[in-house]
Amino acid sequence: MMYLEDIVVGTIRQFGRYEVTEDEIIGFAKTYDDQSFHTDVEAARGSIYGGLIASGWHVCAMFMRMACDAQEGQNRMASLGSPGFDDLKWLVPVRPGDVLSARTEVIGARPSRSKRDRGTVSAKIQVLNQTGAVVLEMTSMGRFFRRPAEAET
Repeated sequence: MMYLEDIVVGTIRQFGRYEVTEDEIIGFAKTYDDQSFHTDVEAARGSIYGGLIASGWHVCAMFMRMACDAQEGQNRMASLGSPGFDDLKWLVPVRPGDVLSARTEVIGARPSRSKRDRGTVSAKIQVLNQTGAVVLEMTSMGRFFRRPAEAET
């Protein structure tokens, strides 16, 4: 288990492999982001995107799937969830057939002043496609447990 004390500012992790399908793009969008350039192949061809693209919110969900999958064994995080993120940018459309991966860089880690059992980690997150283009970028905050006192001895 990785606790707040195990997270080092400057650490870069690259992980994940997520193959994007047309069916998934359309299915997600019909449920959550029903715009024609996400749901209708023909209409999308005539759009400013020139073809079907994934919803940005879908790309966020794909990142989350990769992040959860990357937490195995010793990499399992003592996470308490996230209070939010800053600077979310969708930079390049994600299309059927794209293969995504993720890159994170820890930019801050600090214990809570009011709750001694936890702290907050800030990370720059990028999702990249198969050519290395950054398709999504954001700064995320995550809450993590600190190492339990009995585990330190």
